[in-house]
Amino acid sequence: MLYYLFTYLDKTYDLPGAGVFQFITFRSAMALIFSLVICLLFGKSIINMLHRKQVGETIRDLGLEGQAKKAGTPTMGGLMILSGILIPVLLFARLENIYIILLLITTVWTGMIGFVDDYIKVFKKNKEGLAGKFKIAGQIGLGLIVGTILYVHPEVTTKERITDEAQLAEMQVERNDRLPVYGEAQKSTTTTIPFFKNNEFDYTALLQWIGPDYQKWAWIIFIPIVIFIITAVSNGANLTDGIDGLATGTSAIIGITLGIFAYVSGSIIFADYLNIMYIPHTGEMVVFIAAFVGACIGFLWYNAYPAQVFMGDTGSLSLGGIIAVFAIAIRKELLIPILCGIFVVENLSVVMQVSYFKYTKKKFGEGRRIFKMSPLHHHYQKLGYNESKIVTRFWIVGIFLAVLTFVTLKLR
Repeated sequence: MLYYLFTYLDKTYDLPGAGVFQFITFRSAMALIFSLVICLLFGKSIINMLHRKQVGETIRDLGLEGQAKKAGTPTMGGLMILSGILIPVLLFARLENIYIILLLITTVWTGMIGFVDDYIKVFKKNKEGLAGKFKIAGQIGLGLIVGTILYVHPEVTTKERITDEAQLAEMQVERNDRLPVYGEAQKSTTTTIPFFKNNEFDYTALLQWIGPDYQKWAWIIFIPIVIFIITAVSNGANLTDGIDGLATGTSAIIGITLGIFAYVSGSIIFADYLNIMYIPHTGEMVVFIAAFVGACIGFLWYNAYPAQVFMGDTGSLSLGGIIAVFAIAIRKELLIPILCGIFVVENLSVVMQVSYFKYTKKKFGEGRRIFKMSPLHHHYQKLGYNESKIVTRFWIVGIFLAVLTFVTLKLR
């Protein structure tokens, strides 16, 4: 909103300084600052309100040291994160941008799923919360919306650099390696794959067996992939939210990485230098991810050990959903297994634990476990590691994975 106000003032009255709102870097910085301020200034009030409403976390007895002390800690703190994201984005982003619209839909949609789950747990005294099938249905619904919009919307395009001398001559453009020339924007289901020299892959290639018209059926493969990624990453973030500060700090690291990718993908110069896909209009997403990172860091102020508030599913499902949609939008979803390695491992630890337990129970008559407890962070708690040490080491691994994700751009 402020973007439109100051753009109007700049064009109509030539107000000094108003033109700075045209710069994505300035608006991203302001979104980050406002997000931090919202969380830090109003966080205590939100926590006190949750206390008054008796929105306390019900802690299951998992036999972990210090666990009993957490009983009664307010949950649904994800409301703080949602406020820290939505308000700055509405103030500083260009709201007609299709990517911003998609991310706003994702934030509200996943936030509502998480809120309903937390509400059932807290106020209906049902420890199971929202039934898993309804959670999955909500995530699938979001995947259908996001996948369909990304597939059909005319503004969701990519551009390819023209290097052919004959084509440049036909366009009457002089070759200049410092100023790359790109063709017309085109619809595409192309994505980035790591560790390959020609690191772009078109999902339609999987449908060539259909026949000459295979490209028009690309949605058959693209939309299910979007649904799977959103569901997996959202649930991964939800499982990671098990000890103080783990999901929040990990999400902030991932958010910073995705923000850099969005900035370079939306810049012709940087995209050409790094030899990555140029995606018009994605630069605006940096404003959103700046607010996302600010909200994570602001919430971490109260969520760091010992936590004064838990985010609940209201926050964790939103963080995972946003990360998934953001990565898909900038065509970096195949980097998720590396960048979101913490979420992936947490997910896998649960799948492995449950599967192995069922298998051994059927075969030997008694269930056996791979880990002392899943998700993985509880395994280390059972081994006697301090909660703060586990979180710090997971953050270090997250930073390493973020750096490795950047390195994949040049390791081809």
